[in-house]
Parts: sequence; C-alpha cells; structure tokens
Amino acid sequence: MAESAGTNWAGNYTYRSAGLVHPSSVDEVQRAVTDAVDAGSTVRALGTRHCFNDIADTAGIQLAMTSLPPRFELDEAARTVTVSAGSRYGDIAQQLDARGWALPNLASLPHISVAGAIATATHGSGDRNVNLAAVVSGFEFVDGSGELVTLRRADEDFAGAVVGLGAFGIFTSVTLDVVPTFEVAQTVFTGLDWDTVLDNFDAITSSGYSVSMFTNWVGGVQQIWLKRLVSEDPAPASLFGATQAAEKRHPLPGVDATACTDQFGVPGPWYDRLPHFKLAFTPSNGEEIQTEYLVPRARATDAIRALLPLADQIAPVLQVTELREVAADDLWLSGEYGTDVLGIHFTWKRDQPAVEAVLPAIEAALFPLGARPHWGKLFLDVDGVVPSLYPRFDDFRALVAKYDPHGVFRNAYLERLLR
Repeated sequence: MAESAGTNWAGNYTYRSAGLVHPSSVDEVQRAVTDAVDAGSTVRALGTRHCFNDIADTAGIQLAMTSLPPRFELDEAARTVTVSAGSRYGDIAQQLDARGWALPNLASLPHISVAGAIATATHGSGDRNVNLAAVVSGFEFVDGSGELVTLRRADEDFAGAVVGLGAFGIFTSVTLDVVPTFEVAQTVFTGLDWDTVLDNFDAITSSGYSVSMFTNWVGGVQQIWLKRLVSEDPAPASLFGATQAAEKRHPLPGVDATACTDQFGVPGPWYDRLPHFKLAFTPSNGEEIQTEYLVPRARATDAIRALLPLADQIAPVLQVTELREVAADDLWLSGEYGTDVLGIHFTWKRDQPAVEAVLPAIEAALFPLGARPHWGKLFLDVDGVVPSLYPRFDDFRALVAKYDPHGVFRNAYLERLLR
C-alpha cells in the first residue's frame, strides 16, 4: 500500500493523493514525472506542508522534496548560493551566516521550504524589502516531459516561471542572491488606536527594516514588532504613543513567547530576528487557518478602513491579523507584481466553515481595491476575479502549456484558477 501524505502542517487539509514518494535524486524526480506521463496520471511536489489549501495536492503521486540530498554551493564572487529545493530557510540561513553572508529577508517562519515559498510568492516584511521569490537568480526544474530545465534571470521565461504555483515543473534546486551578513534588534511596542495608525501609517511602516502590526480589529493595533538594523539608531522609547513592552510578547495574546525570536532591542543575527519564531521550536501553534490579501500600497489605508466595519464578523473567528508591507517586483504571478503592497494577514481559529463564511465579505471589500490573495493560503474568489488582477496572467497560461504539455502537474487548484 502506498504511503499516505496525511495532512498539511496546520491539520486543516487532508491530502487526497494516491501516495507519497521520497525521491533521493533528481533522476528519480525525472522518472516519477515520465512515469506519470506514460500512465496518463499526475504528480506534484510537496515541501514542508505549510500551505492551507490544495495547491500541493494531486490525484496522482506527491513527491516529498525534503528528501532530496542537501545542497549548499556558495559563490562569493557572484554573491549567490545554490540550494536544494526542499531546503528549509532556517537551515540554509545558519550556513550562510557562518560564512559571513545573509539573505535580505525572511518570512515569519524559518521552517518553510525554499521552493514552496518561492512558488507561492511568500514574503517577509519591510517597505523596501522584496519577497523571497524576487531574490531568485536562477533555478532548475523538471518540466512536464521529464526534462531538466535551467532558467536564469536574463532568460525570457524567467519572470513568469519563478512564482509558478507548481504548474509547469518541479523545482530541484534554486540559486538565491545573498548580501553580507548583518545584525538586527527587535523591539515590541504595545497599544495604538486606529486614528493614530491611519494618520501616521507611512511613518510607522518605514520606522524599521521590518515592521509588523498585530490587531484583532477591535480598538486599534495591539502590538508593533519593530526590527531595526543594528547599524541604525536604536528603537525609540515610544512609537507614536505606543510604549515598549515590558515582557516578551507572542503575537497571540496570552500565548507563551518562548518560541518567539528575541526582543527588547537585543542585537542578534538576521536569521534569528527577521522571523517571528525560532527554528528550534514548533512554528506558531498549529491550530489555525491562514488567509492573506496583498493590497496595492496606494490603497493600504483604504483597505483598513474597508475592513473596520467588518470587525464584528472577523473578531469571533480570528486569532490575530498581521499588517506588513512588501516592495514591488516584476514576477508575473507575484502579489507584489508592479506595486508595493500592504499584506493583510489573518490567522484564524481552525474552524473552516466559520472562516469560509466570513471570507466573502472580506474579499468583497478588498478585491475592488486590487487586493491579490496569497497563493498558499485559504481564499475563495467565488466570482473568479483573481486572474484579472494579474496583467500577465494570459502569458502565464501560455507558459504552463509550454512546459507542461501533457498536464502532468494539473490538479484541482489549477483547474479552478486556469479555467
């Protein structure tokens, strides 16, 4: 009997694939694809399972990309590092730092896989920082004919293929831009009312290298996580009236903060401050569902004002919302394509019917403002408007047809999206 893939990390989605295979080489990935083509079946890559929907599922076989042999090739002259696709960011970050190098940004969790984060345009925070996919300078993938393909930043198909949703191939290795290592100090501030936040929004979001605001939508912003470069001035004693927290904080009220990265302005390496959670601990609390919408920066405060009247619907199902900014890029299916954005991230209680009941009101408020959903998190798009939010979406469809002529990577998620 084939091994079952089980559930995603949060437990809100059970994979329906016919089985899970652990390839130990690129050759085995290629054989899995060609076998699926010959059988008229399908195959998908599975990483660290941090997506909250069926993007990684398939009626055929899933490939556990975390089983590929580790790869870490640092090119200091080119300022790049090449890693295996299933590597976790937290693992490669420590290896980079030990050699004096860094990635310019990290997501909230260092536990996620490189290829999975890139394929869904996962991001960190910082109004001058691009998402994780935008620092990819090249990658290798197995296409829908089982061929190993390499694309570099200068190649014609590159910008369309990086954020690929797994639609045209299975990444086997990724080359990332790196920068000299740096230190960050994190300070948490508490308590700002909405009027103060909205009146000073630009100043707040630009007050550090990375800034995250946490709210339950009732009474304002409860916490601001300010991450500043140690080379910059230290954090102020107060931030527009918000005061420094006297004890270590978790984003969720009342939750033990041991798993969170260090606070109180204590300097530390980039990889142990830019994420919210430490690699050595189980990420977040697991009992959750996540959604996120990326709103063009010019409409950021409009989006917040559009959601405030929905607070009574949102709050009973919510654990916390995080507000953070990300800089623009040129990747076709990136949420930041062509525009700086405000990410409005909802961490919900793990009650799927209740979450799906409130999402239509949120999407009705945000889609008219140009908001794009995070590909790896739960969204509904009942009216099918999401493709229209991406100017190069038709080009993406053509790229999928080019690299997956047999439909070997198609699944229910892509059928809904590419219809």
